[in-house]
Amino acid sequence: MSIATSTHRTGRTLISSDLFDRLTDRIVQAEGLERDLAERIMDQALAFLLACATNVGAPLAPSELVDIGWHTFLLDTSEYAAFCDRVAGRFIHHVPNDNEPTTESPGDVLARTVTAILSLGFHLDDALWPRTALGSCTGCHNGCHDDPPPAN
Repeated sequence: MSIATSTHRTGRTLISSDLFDRLTDRIVQAEGLERDLAERIMDQALAFLLACATNVGAPLAPSELVDIGWHTFLLDTSEYAAFCDRVAGRFIHHVPNDNEPTTESPGDVLARTVTAILSLGFHLDDALWPRTALGSCTGCHNGCHDDPPPAN
């Protein structure tokens, strides 16, 4: 008998288990979600944020559920700022696009974001990055994206 192990990284390893648990607890309380789903959301939000940290191209955007994790982390400003400094060397801003005109489809943004996460070796929770909702969404339920630094 063999046991299969995953060689993919998880977002939860980017922060302490104590902080991960606190953020997950906030999602459970604020959103009324089951703990398992809240943990998956936070894990993917952290992987997304590291992808944002390394991104020098067009902005990345979270899915609706992953954005819950990003918003939750943002509320803990000192922990979030310290995380950003550690992984990006800068603050990763949450930038609303408030109906900015765009020529890019939500599918293109999602594909770019998923590719960025996978290229860093992270496990992708497909259920949290639904490809079927494309066309009617902005990629984030609040219409937001990261602020990649300018390319050198």
